[in-house]
Amino acid sequence: MARITKKAKPLIYVFCEGESEQAYTKFLKETFSDYAVIKPPKSTGLFEYAKNIYSNDVSYKDSAEITDEIWFFFDVEADQRDKWNKRLTIIRHLRNLRKPEKITVRLLMTTACIEYWLLLHFEKCAPSIETKPDKEGILHRLEEKESSYKKGDYTSTSQIAKRYPQAVINAKAVLEELLQDGLPELNDSDERNRWLYTCSKTFSTVFEAIEYLETLII
Repeated sequence: MARITKKAKPLIYVFCEGESEQAYTKFLKETFSDYAVIKPPKSTGLFEYAKNIYSNDVSYKDSAEITDEIWFFFDVEADQRDKWNKRLTIIRHLRNLRKPEKITVRLLMTTACIEYWLLLHFEKCAPSIETKPDKEGILHRLEEKESSYKKGDYTSTSQIAKRYPQAVINAKAVLEELLQDGLPELNDSDERNRWLYTCSKTFSTVFEAIEYLETLII
């Protein structure tokens, strides 16, 4: 009888923009620890930081050949929209660190502030989030749902994150509605992500990381 070997857990490295993203990543790491090895960032930093660390940190360089996914967890800001081409160049570089099967690079994007993604854990909404008062309004709405919430605080963030099944439903619905506004497709692709990164619409793709993790549960 042939011996059945257990498949290794997928190895995922995460790069985060801020401490709140780090806190949510820690929740995902603990929640899905039986199915994936999620490596939270040593410090905050995104695309240039990731390229640098994979070039100079031996532990990252040596693990590239066994890395399944790299995640970038960040807010999409209006003043960053012109950086898409530069960031896409880094994304393509990171994909090619493992051959012949490339590393999957997943963009966990949320319009303007992570608090919008967290608010989706309670309700489906897509208000304009362009200005500082807009962001403060989202934070206020979130605090009405979870009064203990503080940026970067793991306890309050994880309390919200436990509701992630509802956030997945709400975020998917918001994204699907963007097809009416010109979103080229729902599937994760460079063309779709360029559109999302450079648009002024409200959305979050963090749910796609959770959907992926759920596919690992057998």
